[in-house]
Amino acid sequence: MTTENTEHHYWQGAFVDDEEAGRRLAALPEAVEAALATPLETETVLAACDALATALAEPGHPVRTRLAGHLPADEADAVLAELSAFLRRPQLTRKLRRELGDGTPHRLTRPDAKETVYEAWAPVGLVAHIAPGNAATVAPLSVVEGLLAGNVNVLKTSSADTLLAQHLLAELAALDPTGAVAERVVVLRFPSSRQEWLRQMCAPADAVAVWGGEAAVEGVAAHVPPGCRLVEWGHKISFAYLTREAWQDAATVGALAADVCLLEQQACSSPQVVYLDTEDEKEVFAFAGRLAEALATQPAAEGQQPLSPGEEAELTATELVARLEEHLGLTRVLAAPDGSWRVMADTRPALTASPLHRSVWVKPLPRTDLLRTLRPMRRYLQTAGIGGSRADVAELSRLVLAAGATRVTPVGAMLGSYAGEPHDGVYALQRYSRRVAVQADERFATTACLDDLVRTPAFPAPDGPLLDKAAVQVLNDSVAAQDAELYFRSGGTTGKPALSLFTYDDYDTQMRAAARGLIAAGYDPARDRTANLFYCGGMYGGFISFFSILERLGGVQLPMAAGPDHRVTAETLVAHRADTLFGMPSYLWQLLHDQADLLRSYGGIRKIFYGGEHFTAEQRRTLTEDFGIEVVRSVTYGSTDLGPLGYQCAESTGGVHHLHADLHTLEILETDADRPVAPGETGRLVFTTHARRGQKLGRYVIGDLGRAVPGPCPCGNRSPRFELLGRGGDVMRVASYFLNYRRFLAIAGTDCGYSGELQLILTRTPAREHLTVRVERTATAPEALRTAFLSGYEELRSAVEDRLLDLEIEQADLPAFTRTPSTGKLRTVVDHRH
Repeated sequence: MTTENTEHHYWQGAFVDDEEAGRRLAALPEAVEAALATPLETETVLAACDALATALAEPGHPVRTRLAGHLPADEADAVLAELSAFLRRPQLTRKLRRELGDGTPHRLTRPDAKETVYEAWAPVGLVAHIAPGNAATVAPLSVVEGLLAGNVNVLKTSSADTLLAQHLLAELAALDPTGAVAERVVVLRFPSSRQEWLRQMCAPADAVAVWGGEAAVEGVAAHVPPGCRLVEWGHKISFAYLTREAWQDAATVGALAADVCLLEQQACSSPQVVYLDTEDEKEVFAFAGRLAEALATQPAAEGQQPLSPGEEAELTATELVARLEEHLGLTRVLAAPDGSWRVMADTRPALTASPLHRSVWVKPLPRTDLLRTLRPMRRYLQTAGIGGSRADVAELSRLVLAAGATRVTPVGAMLGSYAGEPHDGVYALQRYSRRVAVQADERFATTACLDDLVRTPAFPAPDGPLLDKAAVQVLNDSVAAQDAELYFRSGGTTGKPALSLFTYDDYDTQMRAAARGLIAAGYDPARDRTANLFYCGGMYGGFISFFSILERLGGVQLPMAAGPDHRVTAETLVAHRADTLFGMPSYLWQLLHDQADLLRSYGGIRKIFYGGEHFTAEQRRTLTEDFGIEVVRSVTYGSTDLGPLGYQCAESTGGVHHLHADLHTLEILETDADRPVAPGETGRLVFTTHARRGQKLGRYVIGDLGRAVPGPCPCGNRSPRFELLGRGGDVMRVASYFLNYRRFLAIAGTDCGYSGELQLILTRTPAREHLTVRVERTATAPEALRTAFLSGYEELRSAVEDRLLDLEIEQADLPAFTRTPSTGKLRTVVDHRH
């Protein structure tokens, strides 16, 4: 990424010189229109930023080395660390959720699921950024904020600045294989005196963000066209406010001195004035002496650039006037012999700006006068560092916020920040966005996201090794404590149950996605009265997840869970007029048939949404014809590890689902090789989940088999479709349990001395599922095998005792065993349930 010395400008992926930049600037409106024609995926920005953050954090990485060359040697490590921290996916995702309420804020979804009204945050269009000259990271990070909001961005840096912003954003664009980031970034380096370029840059803008004082803002505002949003990040004044308890505490005074010296007061959040909650001038002068002692102990500034003549003049004039006023009894000045710091005590409370560079005022201001004194300066106030008791902090916070301050921090933390923090009283992403809405009619009743009718979210192609459940359990050990907030346990197969870890943000994202899938399946939150009959307890996520989904939809819910007393359940359904059931097919089938007379006479059940298993075609016919149920669909297809994976629409039948394409990427790989199957062929379903801050699951072999469903769906949804075709390998889901073929084989050999071939055949009856264990004709009695299986396999015994499963032992000759035609291998599990 080398450039000629004259190529100081970065324009949509290329470095250009002045002549070329001027030519392109004249055609900026056309370039913006071309870029905005295709929406910018949030994931595209997040992936590129996270890749850049990783590179910046790695010593010796070529990207880090290249960018360090544009920074002073003594500042490079700190600046690059700051950039890396800001650009990491968790930080940016948190920022998106805080400022725009969602990790994918640009998708047109229904804020109230009961209405066909869609809202989203849309980019304003073109954002022009006029960067300051005193903060290396501000310029490029402002552009990143513009990208997160989906905008095209043109940035002006000072002619005195290095090319850090140009090269940092060029590296970011290079890490985006789609080219979408590069298309939305222009960085120009020119002096403010070049007014024609500034005019051309601002004329087509929809928002202009400018840093600087009043003069700088006024200079830019002259070029802002009518209707364009002017976003001012102007110079602000921050102050500390101390109660008597705080100013007498040595630790507080030391922390205040550190705030003054950090960044040499160049940040807007640096304290310029210290107010004491007193009217006593003697207390003000005494505290000034203590603060001066604390400043004298602070480390000397490192790598400080020499002050400009203007800065020197302001420091000298301010100190000289304050010293002259000592003769009037108004002030007292304490300063370092070498001029490296100064404290100016002043008996007058009016807010006075500091000349900075470790210069601070100390003034009296009783809290009763605080609002009256500070409110006239409300446009300039930013951070208030408050020292006092808990009650004082609560009371004074309200007072300083009413006076115009936008931040309150502890003393010693005035320059600190947190991800997603408002800046100068506003969220930057909201300033670079518009809230838009689309009102639709009843034709969109089952459309949860308007974008699904137009395009599928784009994610980078999955790479890396395939993961199975065992590998995921190993990965759990590396999940950070702050990312393991919610624990779910899977049904388990053999040995220790598998755990799945979520952050609450990740869980919320997934539940909202599943809620959108339910709308597509025909759930109506405005009318349906739902009984949640999924199983609950033991850290199993079924009941809890669907409680959360219904909560987000605002639907009427009877949170009953699957109970053994079918009569009580049925009577509750009738008493509360439930017309929609959520639950496992085997449980719902038993409930309906056990209480058929009551539920038929009630005649109120209209919809069934099931999960975990499937209803056969014959069972669906029975539910429709005998019970009058109008809708029988999958409530979701998912797993404990990955959450919701697919959903059905009104046109989906059997095992056909749409992919939750805003959460996952799906690959279908051959069963005996790690390569994609031919179009339409059956293979292993492999999911990569993208919308997770915590547990990272890439290329997860979930254990299910399926095939891609070609062609567009009649419902109009563009999300890819796939058809479930059973479990792969030795593990199968039967009657809501995962059963393992090898457990059957081990029990038969250990307990009964059986050494022949063994095959499992799965079918369905109108009442329940049916498992046939096919064995060779040997001396081993079928009843002995049945007893051994039920005794040694707890999950199998539970399924049989709960009347969810019929178990049969069948003896057969070897030719009767089903084998794979191409290899002659024994098919250990033959599933006829579809």
